[in-house]
Amino acid sequence: MSNPATPPRSLAEALRAKDDASLAVLLRARPDLITPVPTDLTQLATRAGTRASVLRALERLDRFALQTAEALAVAGDPASYGELLGLMAGDGGDPLVAAALPRALGTLRDQALVWGDDDRLRLVRTTREVLAPSPQYPSPTGLGPTVREATSGMSPGRIQEIVTTAGLPSTHDPVSAADALGRLFGHRKKMAKLLAAAPAESREVLSRLVWGPPYGQVTPEPAAHLRWLLDRGLLLPTGPGTVVLPREVALHLREGRAHREPEPVPPAVEPTATHRPQVVDATAAGQAYTALATVEELLKDWDEGGPTVLRAGGLSVRDLKRTAVALDLPEPVAAFWVELAYAAGLLASDGEADERYAATPAYDEWVDRPPAERWAQLAQAWLTATRASGLVGGRDAKDRALSALGPGLDRSAAPEVRHRVLTLLAGLPEGTAPAAASVLARLRWERPLRGPQQRDDDLRGRLARWTLSEAELLGVTGRGALSAHGRALLGAPPLEPSADKGQEATGPGDKLPVHHHRPAAVLEPLSPPEQAVAAAAAGRLLAPLLPAPLDHVLLQADLTAVAPGPLQRPLADALGVLADVESKGGATVYRFTPASVRRALDAGRTATDLHAFLGTHSRTPVPQPLAYLIDDVARKHGHLRVGAASAYVRCDDDTVLNEIMADKRAAALRLRRLAPTVLATQADPATLLEGLRAMGYAPAAESAEGDVLITRAHAHRTPPRTAPEPVPDGPPPPDGTLLTAAIRAIRAGDLAATTPRKPAGTAVQGGELPRTTPAETLATMQAAVLTGGTLWIGYVNAEGTASQRVIAPIRVEGGFVTAYDHTADEVRTYPLHRVTGVAELAED
Repeated sequence: MSNPATPPRSLAEALRAKDDASLAVLLRARPDLITPVPTDLTQLATRAGTRASVLRALERLDRFALQTAEALAVAGDPASYGELLGLMAGDGGDPLVAAALPRALGTLRDQALVWGDDDRLRLVRTTREVLAPSPQYPSPTGLGPTVREATSGMSPGRIQEIVTTAGLPSTHDPVSAADALGRLFGHRKKMAKLLAAAPAESREVLSRLVWGPPYGQVTPEPAAHLRWLLDRGLLLPTGPGTVVLPREVALHLREGRAHREPEPVPPAVEPTATHRPQVVDATAAGQAYTALATVEELLKDWDEGGPTVLRAGGLSVRDLKRTAVALDLPEPVAAFWVELAYAAGLLASDGEADERYAATPAYDEWVDRPPAERWAQLAQAWLTATRASGLVGGRDAKDRALSALGPGLDRSAAPEVRHRVLTLLAGLPEGTAPAAASVLARLRWERPLRGPQQRDDDLRGRLARWTLSEAELLGVTGRGALSAHGRALLGAPPLEPSADKGQEATGPGDKLPVHHHRPAAVLEPLSPPEQAVAAAAAGRLLAPLLPAPLDHVLLQADLTAVAPGPLQRPLADALGVLADVESKGGATVYRFTPASVRRALDAGRTATDLHAFLGTHSRTPVPQPLAYLIDDVARKHGHLRVGAASAYVRCDDDTVLNEIMADKRAAALRLRRLAPTVLATQADPATLLEGLRAMGYAPAAESAEGDVLITRAHAHRTPPRTAPEPVPDGPPPPDGTLLTAAIRAIRAGDLAATTPRKPAGTAVQGGELPRTTPAETLATMQAAVLTGGTLWIGYVNAEGTASQRVIAPIRVEGGFVTAYDHTADEVRTYPLHRVTGVAELAED
């Protein structure tokens, strides 16, 4: 074990000096480090330095913490806190940078990317390799290599020429010559004097390279102003025709700053308008009701079996267009509702040979629940889903089209971005709508992009824009501001009432009132059980804002019915059969037509039933034209009977059949008379029914027994399906129980690996298990029982996993040793044949 007063010599020693709370912070921030749980702290440190883990950790740093790591990558190794502060704040200093630097450095230490005391700060080696400048991958700071690095392949004679031209004493050692040149470039006064003598064209060249990239091209015969720089080492050759600006020179020209614009403070989320909270909640509730109606209409449209599943999975472009037309929505919005129904488990493929999409049995349960509970289920599914409907219509990495409900739409960052966007909205004053650009700027600060390929594909920015629009569609926000039930969906407590709740909406240029609000950084993502509780609470807040279902409509003389609000489900279902929806909105308009009335009669209703139904549910008298329409269609309905011959038509009134035969429109049906009251055709009954209805008749289908067939829509359902599981971005953050167990196991393994042991006959290398013969193992165990000593053993369990243990034997009998296990902090019994060896611990 290292002395706490001694500076750590490695990352493993630095981790060993941390307490359990600090280790928990590390493992919570980097859960990949405990998948699986390391055997000891040395293995944990090794895993923390792997390239994949380091890259994952760097991607989760905020911009200033990443800038701090980038500055350490171009500083000395090790670097002092003062040197780091100089690189971040420059020669002139910056109070904001000075105030924020301890937090950023603490973040890097907490995530095991930096270790060491303030006078000896060290980046983990892999982190330095990723962030340090190189010709292939220039540093994000725009700085190039140091003088020593740039001159490593230069001939000693050329280095001496540069040193002499720069006014330094010559030396035969190229390393000391390079160091002297580096010290000259790092000396502010001497460097200023050297540059003061430079030609104006030379200073112009330096100004173009100072902020990066630091590499440039020169001809075999450079111009005089370039030759002046090359002769003094202010530009150093890195290859044929390529030169680089040394890091020390660039830092002098930058006045000591590693970054052009350090960003110690996150950009604020700017408001654009504010509204009364009641207006926001009412608007969001209206959108929530529309969301429920849209999902219900979508699945009702697919009730008898939806579109077929593509061979590669998903909806075809044609089927998506048809769905968008049926919902009267743009295709991207229709794709969103389709994906939301799928994420909520209401929609899936039926798995048949001719595979189609259809509603799941869960839809029937969902549709019978209260509206607020239905909305809560949709909102929870949206917030946690990893599928991104905004990608529909795009191309994947293999240039394949991305289709709705198809593979390739999962983006593991989607739930995090949605939660973070809503959290930023929750941090604004109540009723305030943010500027979308400021939300995107804040997200870019919190998770800055690294590399040109990531800048070209700003997935987090696109997810944020989609989140703002989807939250409005779903009713989580209203007029761009987070609603009360949207706040509850995040698990945030309700806001305290403010004195200016009656403030009217303002425009972008008006001064916004100050409201009490909760800092956004406090809201952490919820666990699945917590999310379910939060969604239920959001539903309870939404319930009073949703319109109550109505039990009546208003019939009008133009053969329409107006539903002034949402209808009770039995009324809506019956009216949907009897009439066609003409327009939707706050009030729904239904239109009665001969075809819609015939549809109700085909479903088994009689004219008397329809008159009674309308009379019961209309607040206005049944208009005479509507009553006549029902009676007229009912009188004709079933007068003609169509059955299977292939198909036939029979009618007791032969004059009607004569009219049909004389009608030119019947030529396509190729009818022929079998009897005065019977016509036959080769067409199937369905085609014959449609043909006669197109001619203005109202035929009824009949069974083989001559009974009228009652046709009702057949609801097609998939087998029971579960909602799709989100695709996580690496291992999930561990909970408290797992963290406690993991830290205890790591500490136990580290104790066994680092406890001093007495010298043995056979040398044991670090990390190896002790090896002794069975007789030596038994004798040492028995001696420890008598003396009360503590032993170090190697043990292989039944699964073949080897570990090191520190035990105090209590008794040895029957081939087993019972001992107090210091690494597990409990009494255990071990079979002696699984003990690989034993060694006594040193007294100190």
